[in-house]
Amino acid sequence: MSKAFMLKPDLKYLNLDSDNALFQLNVAELVEEALKNGEGTLADSGALAIDTGKFTGRSPKDRFIVCDDITRDTVWWGDINFKLEPHYFDSLFEKITAHLNQKDFYVRDAYACADERYKTTIRVVTETAYQNLFANNLFLRVAEDEMIDQPEWTIIAAPTCLADPAVDGTRQPNFSILNFTKKMILVGGSGYTGEIKKGIFSVLNFILPHQRETLSMHCSANVGKDGDTAIFFGLSGTGKTTLSADPERGLIGDDEHGWSEDTVFNFEGGCYAKCVDLTAEKEPQIFNAIKFGSLLENTNYFPQTRTVDFSNIDKTENTRVAYPIEYIDHAIIPSIAGMPKNIFFLTADAFGVLPPISKLTPGQAMFHFISGYTAKVAGTEAGVIEPQLTFSACFGKAFLPLHPTRYASLLGEKMQKHKVNVWLINTGWSGGAYGVGKRMKLAYTRAMITAALHGDFENISFETDPVFGLNIPVGCPNVPAEILNPRNTWADAREYDKKANELAIAFVNNFKQFEAYASEEMLAAFPKVAENAH
Repeated sequence: MSKAFMLKPDLKYLNLDSDNALFQLNVAELVEEALKNGEGTLADSGALAIDTGKFTGRSPKDRFIVCDDITRDTVWWGDINFKLEPHYFDSLFEKITAHLNQKDFYVRDAYACADERYKTTIRVVTETAYQNLFANNLFLRVAEDEMIDQPEWTIIAAPTCLADPAVDGTRQPNFSILNFTKKMILVGGSGYTGEIKKGIFSVLNFILPHQRETLSMHCSANVGKDGDTAIFFGLSGTGKTTLSADPERGLIGDDEHGWSEDTVFNFEGGCYAKCVDLTAEKEPQIFNAIKFGSLLENTNYFPQTRTVDFSNIDKTENTRVAYPIEYIDHAIIPSIAGMPKNIFFLTADAFGVLPPISKLTPGQAMFHFISGYTAKVAGTEAGVIEPQLTFSACFGKAFLPLHPTRYASLLGEKMQKHKVNVWLINTGWSGGAYGVGKRMKLAYTRAMITAALHGDFENISFETDPVFGLNIPVGCPNVPAEILNPRNTWADAREYDKKANELAIAFVNNFKQFEAYASEEMLAAFPKVAENAH
């Protein structure tokens, strides 16, 4: 039995009975607890496999921020950040703590932010052992026998504690609530662990830009042998994790980072990777990280085995694995590096009209950062299906407590101060829209990113796309020149022009909500819409 098992933190400030707390259990103890409680099973890889229940993803419409003196005039209220009055939080706090006091529960001290200057201490109280294992894997870890006297933030997560919407001010029985005055996060009614992770990300997205002049980013990051940092912004499905996992470069992190005056640093101590269709050939680093101590969520086994069938999405397409960053080869520990030289905005354009690589001006970089464009295919049936446009401000709208222009202006200042190259990478379709064209080959995308990192485009000329104004290189090592300009890859150039105009209109319409805040340089980056395109 570990020393931590016998430690008992003082939980009076939470109205919790310390005698019921299982504190700072190590990985083996947490796995034993989870198995004893019937929370999951051991896969043949050694990973703990669990189901998160009704919710297999975040529930963004059930995420609230307490409206008080700290948040009332600073939070970007609207369709992402929903208000909750303080008295509702207080009653739910009483409800969730009373719920936990009826049983044993799990407590873990950890922290966020690998840069010591921004270290944010966290206490995580969970109803289940698997949630505590998740917290161990995703947050930065303290020593096994270490206890934080006064954690800055506390998370309380209880999947079987349900709200009464008629009484508690929630929309449904599940809830995720941030309270910036009391520095607490309550998660109830959902066993999906991503609510815990993204709760702290939302906290840092408020604190760092608002109080510390540090840019918080939904991105992956890696660093080369010469210390050149690269940042990869992108929404789900664009290749953020895949493209940052480069055997020639050290991984700083795969999802959440800060950019200070002199560092880029990981917020987290682990990775939370999608694993649908995962294979050792396609994603060897992630595949090999699935071992004892890792947490598999909502996966399925092959019949009569404990071998995970990663192609099986009967429970959800959002199958996940959570593991410490040390499980990845080439991980940088501590996860901190110097100033970036290159930033990549990743988009999976199902219209097939954006170039596979283009270099952005500062104004274009701001425009595309605030736009946060990608396209998702609306279904999985064969045949031509209209793409579903997705615009997510700053490539992470769901987690932004402040107005997107706050993050964009910080990015702009840092880009110009440090003379960072910014590239738009289309990992989506070429030669036609989805259903006609083909997905850009991963090998070509990797070659283009490698060329940008190595400075290979410095002696190559560029041509300007007439609709989006993007600067397209005319050549790239190990990439066929004919695919670099997307219009040239379409069988019918007029069809390309029509689709390009459709996407341009969508960009312009989406940006109207930000137009009042935009600089002249950003407005100059607007795509050119043809009035009589046909």
